[in-house]
Amino acid sequence: MARETMEFDVVIVGAGPAGLATACRLGQLARSEGRELGIAVLEKAAEVGGHILSGAVIETRALEELFPDWSERGAPLGVVVESDEFHWLTGERGGIRLPAPLVPPALHNRGHRIASLGRLCQWLAGEAEALGCNVFPGFAATEILYGPDGRVIGVATGNMGADRQGAPKPGFQAGYELHARYVVFAEGCRGSLGKELEARFDLRAGADPQRYGIGFKEIWNIAADRHRPGTVVHTLGWPLDNHTEG
Repeated sequence: MARETMEFDVVIVGAGPAGLATACRLGQLARSEGRELGIAVLEKAAEVGGHILSGAVIETRALEELFPDWSERGAPLGVVVESDEFHWLTGERGGIRLPAPLVPPALHNRGHRIASLGRLCQWLAGEAEALGCNVFPGFAATEILYGPDGRVIGVATGNMGADRQGAPKPGFQAGYELHARYVVFAEGCRGSLGKELEARFDLRAGADPQRYGIGFKEIWNIAADRHRPGTVVHTLGWPLDNHTEG
């Protein structure tokens, strides 16, 4: 089935913080050198940030390196961490608050920023587009394309309007082939394309085995009188191992 081909200098798979930061930096370098660089960012969600349900505590050093004036540009990082709390939950209604000296240094976040990672990605996408990058939400990269010599030459997006057996339905649209000199895979630590690359090029050879855990994310609505902006609460124990609230 014929697919339309699009040519770029760089194709980035995944519009998360890493993929978008890559696009922004490449756009900055191209602009500083007076060059035109075709950069495409593919995002499987219908909108950038749609699959990132995370409230995050962000240490802004990397962002400052990318955009020293991120605050003036309107980056959505308005809430500053003013205090941390660490509670060991012993049951449904009981717990012990640990004193600050016993809290691990990595959990001291004073001065960092509390933000929605999804909103930060939306802001980064806008900055990438302002730098001349093409951001394509709603296009999932489903296939890696290889050249005659076996190297990666691009990716293909999935077909739209097919039934469960893959047969075309009315309004069917074949996926696109995006070819590029460089392809950056920023789809996450266990992305399907990343696993294919690991197996094909034996990328895990000689490396320590990776370990993963199952996590749960929850978004809570709480009464306004119980909300304390700038407070980060860590818990350990009941009913799961640990989680963080901001």
